[in-house]
Amino acid sequence: MLTRFRHHSAHAWIAVAVTFIALLVAAGLRSAPSVLMVPLQINFGWGRGTISFAAAMGIFLYGLVGPFSAALMISFGIKRTMLAGLTLMALSTFASLWMTTPWQYVLTWGVFSGIGSGAIASVLGAAVVNRWFATRQGLVMGMLSASTATGALIFLPLLAWLAQAGAWRPVVVAVTIACAALIPVVAIFLSEHPDDVGGRRFGETQATQPAPELKQAATPWLAFEALFRAAKVPMFWLLFGTFFVCGLTTNGLVGTHMIAFCGDHGIAPVAAAGLLSMMGFFDLFGTTASGWLTDRYDPRRLLFAYYGLRGLSLVALPFLDFGPMSLGIFAVFYGLDWIATIPPTVKLANISFGQRDAPIVFGWIAVGHQAGAATAAFGAGVIREQFGSYAAAFVISGCLALIAAIVVISLRLGPPPQVRQAAIA
Repeated sequence: MLTRFRHHSAHAWIAVAVTFIALLVAAGLRSAPSVLMVPLQINFGWGRGTISFAAAMGIFLYGLVGPFSAALMISFGIKRTMLAGLTLMALSTFASLWMTTPWQYVLTWGVFSGIGSGAIASVLGAAVVNRWFATRQGLVMGMLSASTATGALIFLPLLAWLAQAGAWRPVVVAVTIACAALIPVVAIFLSEHPDDVGGRRFGETQATQPAPELKQAATPWLAFEALFRAAKVPMFWLLFGTFFVCGLTTNGLVGTHMIAFCGDHGIAPVAAAGLLSMMGFFDLFGTTASGWLTDRYDPRRLLFAYYGLRGLSLVALPFLDFGPMSLGIFAVFYGLDWIATIPPTVKLANISFGQRDAPIVFGWIAVGHQAGAATAAFGAGVIREQFGSYAAAFVISGCLALIAAIVVISLRLGPPPQVRQAAIA
């Protein structure tokens, strides 16, 4: 009996490992535009706003595709959805080697890579956790969420080194190879469902909640059906709005413009990428710890702390001296909070919408995250062009995070979905 349990547990953790690597590669792709910004400006003469628009388009589609990819994971399968996304990512970045005009950059890195990486978004983590784990869901979701920052930790210094002297093609080749290399890993090692290995979810007993029904007819309306149900619940709009601020204050602003912001203060791209890597390193601990805390404490209080501390750090950043000590302290402080919001947000989605709908609903909530990120990616570039400084963009973002902290602490949890359905009946 113990041997069988260990065998089935191994499959669950293998699924986590493969998912972690896939999310890591997708994060590397999404962080590449921040490294490409200056080289593309040097080689093609494109404006900062034009280059930022392509990054914003990719970020937005990365989020918009999320709920549809979550629906595809239910009807088409997690493995097939991941393979399709990785293939599109590899092909689109490879095609960009021949780009000569801005619209080609928008098409390859904005549209197609955004759609492909949307299949390897945070909804993938939510789907894998719900399918393979009955217990420790917060901890595992924290580990998978941390892979986004880990992608920056691994990829950014390498990509910045490849982009030295204004080179951009080596960056594109590196991302393409990483995406293509992951395709056989997913195909060989990822099991689709615990039933495929004759087991149960990790930690599942007769006392735990049974796994949600996963096999549904393949229909493009599955994502919209979940949205229509969720839109009637105020919690959805509150989570959507606060996650909009989350995206605006992380990968949209800091992830896209931090290297350029440091460059305005005389800091070389490789050193600035190292700063982002430091943030990624500490986020490994911060987001994993957030998952552990989410299993034990009220997620609303955790989100209040995360948004509040993030807002204070962003407001303070433009007034620092940008010396090694001050930036190092900022990187540690901000890195611990980088995407720690994901585990408690997923838990609130599970509580409010049930485990069957939660991955898709979280996908729609993540659309808000990426819409906020796209707003910051484009808006901060425009602010920089108009005013010659990023300071206003960081202060505005910090103030919005403080507002989100106040809003999130006021959230009220409704009854579980089955209670609401019983009341309606």
